[in-house]
Amino acid sequence: MIRLISFEGGDGSGKTTQIKLLEAYLSARGQACLPTREPGGTPLGRMIRQALLEVGEKEISPPTELFLYLADRAQHVQEVIHPALKNGRIVLCDRFTDSTLAYQGYGRRVDLDMLRRLNQVASRGITPDLTFLLDCPVEIGLSRTAQRVASERSARRREDRFEREKIEFHERVRRCFLELARAEPARIHVVDASRPIQEVQDEIRKIVDAKLEGSQ
Repeated sequence: MIRLISFEGGDGSGKTTQIKLLEAYLSARGQACLPTREPGGTPLGRMIRQALLEVGEKEISPPTELFLYLADRAQHVQEVIHPALKNGRIVLCDRFTDSTLAYQGYGRRVDLDMLRRLNQVASRGITPDLTFLLDCPVEIGLSRTAQRVASERSARRREDRFEREKIEFHERVRRCFLELARAEPARIHVVDASRPIQEVQDEIRKIVDAKLEGSQ
């Protein structure tokens, strides 16, 4: 049974767009679902998101960054994800535990075994039933992000801390996501996110439909 679907990928991979499209598709079919995100899926999480991503040029140490993300997840699971799953809704989550392994593990070089243990605590043992890894070359993702930032300057939108990282950081993050997908092919589906938006959505819908039909 599919209850929690997570969307993972590097910056500019199109997760938010694909979640919105899938939500509309499932809702039209009468399937109750809830889109959410990490960080920022709760009132407390929105405060944490601002602290994490919008601190300007100030440095945040890797342990501080890690624990802020874990705090966001713990509250998110408690306040949003667990209640929604209990009520029979499908949760569409923009980032979950895999992002911690990719960004803090490979990106910041924090010990992966420790991260897995901490993820287990913060998530209360909840794991995605299905994960879409929206994968595209780093250069494509970052160029999309740069275009988005430029188009939102009127709203005073600035690059966040991760968008300012060097390309080597983003390459490490992508490598981790792909390694996770190879290790868990039944859960993580790699989708070529460099294609047009509707082509990506069509593939996602096909996989979700097959999973939902198989669980009936």
